[in-house]
Amino acid sequence: MHVRFPQILFALTLLFGVDGFCQKKTLQTKSISENISIDGKINEQIWNSATVATDFIMFEPDNGKPISPEKKSDVRVLYNNDAIYVAAILYDNNPEAILREMTQRDNFGTADHFGVFINGFNDGQQDFRFFVSAAGVQMDALATEGNEDFTWDAIWDSEVSITEYGWVIEMKIPYAALRFSNEEKQTWGINFFREIKRDRQKYTWNIIDTKVGALMPQIGQLEGIENIKPPTRLFFIPYSSYYIENNENGTEHTFKAGMDIKYGINDSFTLDAILVPDFGQTKYDNVVLNLGPFEQQFNENRPFFTEGTDIFNKGDLLYTRRIGGVPSLYLSPENEFEETNNPATVNLINAVKVSGRTSGGLGIGVLNAVTEKTVGTIRNTETGDTKKVVVEPLANYNVVVFDQRFNQNSSVAFVNTNVTRNGEFRDANVSALVYDLNTKNNRFNLSGDFKYSYINEFGDADNLEGINSSISIGKKGGNWRYDIGGNYVSKEYDSNDLGLLYINNYHGIYTNTSYRILNPNKTFNTFRINLNNYVEFHNETGRIQQGQLNFDLASNTRKNDYIGASLYINPFETYDFYESRVAGRFVKIPKNFDAEIYISTNYNRKFAIDITPEVTVTEQKNRIYYGLTIAPRYRFSNKFLAQYSFLTNTQHADIGWVDFDGDDIIFAERDRKTLTNELSLKYSLNPKMTFNLAARHYWSYAENNQFLTLESDGNLTPNSTFTENKNSNFSTWNFDLSYSWWFAPGSQISVLYRNNATDSRTEIDNRLGRNFKNLFENNLNNIFSISIRYFIDYNTIKNKF
Repeated sequence: MHVRFPQILFALTLLFGVDGFCQKKTLQTKSISENISIDGKINEQIWNSATVATDFIMFEPDNGKPISPEKKSDVRVLYNNDAIYVAAILYDNNPEAILREMTQRDNFGTADHFGVFINGFNDGQQDFRFFVSAAGVQMDALATEGNEDFTWDAIWDSEVSITEYGWVIEMKIPYAALRFSNEEKQTWGINFFREIKRDRQKYTWNIIDTKVGALMPQIGQLEGIENIKPPTRLFFIPYSSYYIENNENGTEHTFKAGMDIKYGINDSFTLDAILVPDFGQTKYDNVVLNLGPFEQQFNENRPFFTEGTDIFNKGDLLYTRRIGGVPSLYLSPENEFEETNNPATVNLINAVKVSGRTSGGLGIGVLNAVTEKTVGTIRNTETGDTKKVVVEPLANYNVVVFDQRFNQNSSVAFVNTNVTRNGEFRDANVSALVYDLNTKNNRFNLSGDFKYSYINEFGDADNLEGINSSISIGKKGGNWRYDIGGNYVSKEYDSNDLGLLYINNYHGIYTNTSYRILNPNKTFNTFRINLNNYVEFHNETGRIQQGQLNFDLASNTRKNDYIGASLYINPFETYDFYESRVAGRFVKIPKNFDAEIYISTNYNRKFAIDITPEVTVTEQKNRIYYGLTIAPRYRFSNKFLAQYSFLTNTQHADIGWVDFDGDDIIFAERDRKTLTNELSLKYSLNPKMTFNLAARHYWSYAENNQFLTLESDGNLTPNSTFTENKNSNFSTWNFDLSYSWWFAPGSQISVLYRNNATDSRTEIDNRLGRNFKNLFENNLNNIFSISIRYFIDYNTIKNKF
């Protein structure tokens, strides 16, 4: 008997279906012709005719508890041909105690909040969420199950006012900021949210039962919307920026101009494009001294690649820093008379993405980017002759995602990433099938993926085909939760052209058990303990690469202080196949354990502090690691916040690769020390105008005490013939002082002064002052820039003409 895939999928759909969730509240709205002024006063007579949404229920920490009468919350909704209007009266018997720290947009800070969640298709798939703090700061997000994307920004209006009985909010949300159908009569999904920060309590209008894993379907309904039409969603955001850069090489002036375009293709899908991109004011990277075999992973700070990209992260195949990142080829001098100049990055020419989700739950995402041809130079120091070498050709990066959600809490997705490089450079293609299936009560879950990679090499190298697969099944709801899973990655699997993969050629299995309280008790608001074990084997030799038993504790006390601890035990001698930098060679890793404690005091207080001590002890004599992080913060006022972080760690008798000597692989026993100091200051003049300062000094050194030779059995023996200086002394400095002003809806002026420096050498001097001097003498780079972005709505232009 042949069983076809559609039959299997249908059977799984029945097994992992959903009967429904808790009862939905219904709110009636009405159409208006009167003008409503968004001033936070609710003084228009028409508001009195609107139905009131009230009787909020606690979401966290005491899930299901009704809100107390002195904190009653009343919400009304009206609409016209252009927008939906929301008014909320949030009662509070102690208005002076309402927390209202002023922050930048999308930063919740220490403040009370009100939010409205809107689903124009009422399908439980995606919410548009709009929040306002008691200080008047806006936050907005695109939300799917388990994810809130606050990089998404809409254009809407809001005002708040503090009263003698609490605080009041008015919101106007244009239809251009929402998604809904063309139907004459519509029912939207809606919920209202309130956070009382001083009590660390969150409430919703329609109850959200945390015992049910899927939260988004637990939303109320808004009825009464008729005869509205989705507007044309076409926005232009031209920008111009000016940079002055000064360093020991001189002064350089740069002017840039370009445009972002956002276009609503239909009710569900949006096209985003950047023409001549400019990312010169993005946050600096926290570079570290990296002595390991793997590259350092950096956060994505470029707005285009962070906004609305949730669908593109399916399957974990996309690491957007590859786009416009380090060139494929690194030039090395072939003799002592050559010096090379390698470009640090590749310029991005343009990028486009299309994303959205149909009323049937099908999410589609397409991302395409093109980077320019990049050359490096080789110079002969004897003759002065130079030669240009292509280190990265014209390249196209493409991602396609189809994500089908069904029964409101399950999904199956297909993902494909492709990198095509011009000429005789390698191309790469990776595909994945990703599934996440949940039972009708959302208590049990089956999830996993199957990935396939194909690398097209040029020249004599063979093309590579590899697979990567994982599966997990477990219980999600209730006090006790558990899951078991495994994974397999072949030797040939490689997703690094557009993704990030550190290791392959292994298989592993894990189990996970956890217990948590679902409602507060006398001591804790939340409490969770977790026991996890993971064993990983090298495919070809069967040797253990990892063997861990992990214990984690996380809790929040009744005073809202967070206390956590972890203990990671590695009871087996394991084998590292990557530190040697030679395929098939490995080094033995001794048994060890790591312990950590985490304390974070309540941020509601003016002074709060995070403290994290950590220690790692190994079976090898004197090989020990210990570290400490201390991060105090002080809120001088609702406008001014200061945060400082100090990190120090020391590694005695650390073991690592340093070089090759003929056929020998040279390791070293070394002492490592790292110090990091970070300071950030925020001063908000008002909700739309903010000054920020961010400074970071990082210093790390590794001093080799003894060289060792890696033997074929993974052991290390003393080496007395290798005498090169392979010490590392690395320092970086970053300083950003910025001013941001949202002078009009969606329009911003930003001014940035930045200086930075990097120093890397083999001489070890453990005097902090001397390293500071070396760092700033090396090459302090100064940049001043100003950027202006202006938001243009096609509908506004059309109405004027």
